[in-house]
Amino acid sequence: MPDGALPVLDVRGLKTVFRTRGGEVHAVNSVSFDLKPGELLGVVGESGSGKSVTMMSLIRLLPSPPADVREGTAVFDGTDLLNCPDKQLRDIRGGKIGFIFQDPMTSLNPVFTVGFQITEPLRRHLGMNKTEARKRAVELLELVGIPDARRRLGDYPHQFSGGMRQRVMIAIALACDPKVLIADEPTTALDVTIQAQILELVKDLRQKLGMAIVWITHDLGVVAGIADRVMVMYGGQIVELAPVKELFRNPQHPYTRALLKTVPGVMGERPEKLNVIEGQPPILMAPPTACAFRDRCAQAMDRCGRENPQRYQIGSGHDVACFWDPATGGPRDA
Repeated sequence: MPDGALPVLDVRGLKTVFRTRGGEVHAVNSVSFDLKPGELLGVVGESGSGKSVTMMSLIRLLPSPPADVREGTAVFDGTDLLNCPDKQLRDIRGGKIGFIFQDPMTSLNPVFTVGFQITEPLRRHLGMNKTEARKRAVELLELVGIPDARRRLGDYPHQFSGGMRQRVMIAIALACDPKVLIADEPTTALDVTIQAQILELVKDLRQKLGMAIVWITHDLGVVAGIADRVMVMYGGQIVELAPVKELFRNPQHPYTRALLKTVPGVMGERPEKLNVIEGQPPILMAPPTACAFRDRCAQAMDRCGRENPQRYQIGSGHDVACFWDPATGGPRDA
């Protein structure tokens, strides 16, 4: 990842709301971040923290209604994805930005062969003829480690194992050599052995192809092994953003620290009981006017109930949205 390189993706002030019978759910609240060329950005947080909704908002994959992207910009390659025409977005989506979904069985169409589903974006986005697209599809299946690739082009998704279906999804996402790959918890439904294989595959492909990757996960162990930077989300907001080694060495937000304590130790004695974060995530029925984590936080102060903390820059590339300073054990200097 080149130092000082311009971001390939620059997101500013993203807000996404879901309209429901019970009122509006403010799922994403003023999220801002960038993604550098060749970088792998890990996005972590509990279920409901806004990880997937943020990334799906960027490429307008959420059904509208009920989803409504209210504010923000997401500039990719000079184009604001949130405000460009639908046709231009369709050319970018699947062409320059690839997306790997969590469950390959529901993401792959069961009535079309794997070969058709790989060649379709090649013919649409790159203008290949049938022969060229088929040749490229074989190369892609070989690239992601599927044996006997030429024969398997004629197979249907149900004829592949879970791990192989996920490899097919990766092949489809990589078909048009995207600049950015968004992977939404792509190993969650797989057993640990297959997870390890997929992670090694992604690291290898990233090195070969040089693409930028957003890796959404709840697994901090995965993030530690593959990410350059980590974005921690809670209550639809970014609460901490830092280089991966810095985050694990010097976590600043109480939520980040609590997440790290829930990971079982791999060295020394193991605790008799795993740590948990007491309480429940917030119900986001109104825009945040206070810290979303305050009811679960041992360091909460009066100010946390009156004001929603903005992100402080506390070091090179390290931001945190919290009024508490772990170095002093007291309020952070504004």
